[in-house]
Amino acid sequence: PHILLNGVSGIAVGMATDIPPHNIEEVVSACTLLLKNPKTALEELMEHIKAPDYPTDAEIITPKEDLDKMYRTGRGSIKMRAVYELEQGEILINALPHQVSTAKVLEQIAAQMQSKKLTMVSDLRDESDYENPVRLVIVPRSNRVDCEQLMHHLFATTDLEKSYRVNLNMIGLNGRPEVKGLKEILLEWLEYRTQTVRRRLEHRLDKVERRLHILDGLLIAFLHLDAVIELIRTHDEPKQQLMEQFGLSEKQAESILDLKLRQLAKLEETKIRAEQQTLAKEKDELTLVLSSERRLKTKVQKELQQDALEYGDARRSPLEEREDAKALSEKDLMPAEPVTVIISKKGWLRCAKGHDVEPEGLNYKSGDAFLCSAKGRSNQSVIMLDSSGRSFTADVHTLPSARTQGEPVTGRFTLAAGMNIEQMLIGLAEQKFLVSTSAGYGFICTLKDMISRNKAGKTLLTMTEGANVLTPLEVKERSSQVLTISNDGRMLIFPLEQLPMLTKGKGNKLMNISTQAFRDKEQWMCHVLVLSDQSEVTVWAGKRKLLLKAQDLAHYAGERGRRGLKLPRGLQKVDRVVSVESGT
Repeated sequence: PHILLNGVSGIAVGMATDIPPHNIEEVVSACTLLLKNPKTALEELMEHIKAPDYPTDAEIITPKEDLDKMYRTGRGSIKMRAVYELEQGEILINALPHQVSTAKVLEQIAAQMQSKKLTMVSDLRDESDYENPVRLVIVPRSNRVDCEQLMHHLFATTDLEKSYRVNLNMIGLNGRPEVKGLKEILLEWLEYRTQTVRRRLEHRLDKVERRLHILDGLLIAFLHLDAVIELIRTHDEPKQQLMEQFGLSEKQAESILDLKLRQLAKLEETKIRAEQQTLAKEKDELTLVLSSERRLKTKVQKELQQDALEYGDARRSPLEEREDAKALSEKDLMPAEPVTVIISKKGWLRCAKGHDVEPEGLNYKSGDAFLCSAKGRSNQSVIMLDSSGRSFTADVHTLPSARTQGEPVTGRFTLAAGMNIEQMLIGLAEQKFLVSTSAGYGFICTLKDMISRNKAGKTLLTMTEGANVLTPLEVKERSSQVLTISNDGRMLIFPLEQLPMLTKGKGNKLMNISTQAFRDKEQWMCHVLVLSDQSEVTVWAGKRKLLLKAQDLAHYAGERGRRGLKLPRGLQKVDRVVSVESGT
């Protein structure tokens, strides 16, 4: 049906229609299936008509479920995406969505470049010509640019990806506009087509029968030529005489009287008999087709297949499953430079370029000093944990420079009265961290569990009264053990797998710290490390230090939640503990 093949878009009085174009071979294939079995399910029809087919090589990326729903209900949308390839480090776009111009796309990309939103693009060219109707070239600034991520951003922000509304609203056989599904459209059109072919054949049969009737009269005239001529010469009204003498109808008599002299030649009789024979054969064929519904459908099918053979071509718009395009945020567009985020004891926050910064050597306000720092990239987020166990998130690139004394963290976040930031970390959303408190509790969570965009943050750790948040520790693939040390010189090492993965809460007991002793500030957990099987640990107590190798560490191994064993005398007031991989 032309309404599916050509497509149409328009609006009338309170009604709109948006019908996309389709491939003639696919439509004919589906019609053939319905002619053979009108009860064919939509799923089978969609094996032939998978989706619309636009006059462009751009990809149709609409999911199959959405296409099913569109063809079932008559409403939906089609999403098309430009086709690109990488050529010598450059991005070459060689197909655009339907009705999208190269000039419009160039204008959209150039506008982003001018507003500094596409710093990773250095040049943009239009190399389209007669041989290559679409050839847009995007030149990345360096070979470190993620071209796939860049194109996803352009798909989301320009006409390189475009959606088309589908509303299969049309006037049917009943003369009323209605939104129809694919099967309903095809069945109704086939009914209309069958009626059209029947009327055409009936019209032709009528013409053949009329011509045969006239030929019968002409043949009679030729068989009695002398008598006909004599009758015409001697009578004033020869038509009536011909009808009475030879038993002719009025039409036959008129056709005899309309003969020219040259048609009275001897060969004319042969021509009349030949035409009679041809028309008689055609009449038999037409009568046979019209007498059988099955033969009529077969004829409709053959005609459709002949049209598909003559006018059909292969599908132009390929069907592909693609991820949804996502525009890059301001943070994503930032260059990923190494930075160090520093916070002071009084909560002043700032960011220094590079990882070789000495935070203790920076200038601080009178009475203030360094608290903690975190190393990362300028396009990442920094997570801060306060003394109530809440987490807060800030984009690193928005922080003030370390050349200044920074800005107060209370200007960005709403901290509860008497609370202050205690720990800070930067990482990737999928990274795992061990978070713990001085009360001896902790659990493992991912960094994305800590992220909060609320000014008041989000609850991460359920704190015991009087407890502090200890430094969060990254849990790597090779991590296998947890080392804990209490303030009274006890050390416990237990398997990492004994800790749960949580999104928030108090966690499990890492070390057995007496509740009463903790309340009396006599005992608490002061150091935690995550170790691998190859780790060596160095413990500092004042000027003394102790190196513990794998076999030494095994002495302190036990179950999670135990008290642990005492470190050697003179090393029980641990100031610092560091682990390294053996051999490094």
